[in-house]
Amino acid sequence: MTQMDDSYDLALAAASLRSSSPDVHVLLKALCQALSDTLGERLRIQRGGGRLRKSDAITSVQISMTNDQFEATIDGSLLRCTVGHLSGGIRIRSESVGMDEWIFRLLGALQAEAAHNESARQALENIVLGGHA
Repeated sequence: MTQMDDSYDLALAAASLRSSSPDVHVLLKALCQALSDTLGERLRIQRGGGRLRKSDAITSVQISMTNDQFEATIDGSLLRCTVGHLSGGIRIRSESVGMDEWIFRLLGALQAEAAHNESARQALENIVLGGHA
């Protein structure tokens, strides 16, 4: 498959991404690497460590796409995920979701953006087709 289309099963893609990166630290790092060029300032990464010495380990991620804000925070071996909806730049709704649902919704938002953005299309293909490793 060289091009993503609307018929591609995002649930399958989310499950594939999740199974190839069972450690939440590895999963977030892979997602951030795949999305950093595409999202630029819309991707905010918080890393561990103190003021003097930053760690390479990601502790939380915030991704803004259209009117949605995806947040994931590592809590031990768990990934706590929320999806917020914005209207006029103000968060009007926020819900906690499971990791699989969070990945599914994030990939769905990326797929919608990929319809008119070549960089987003390439990032989605890399994630879905295994180029995220």
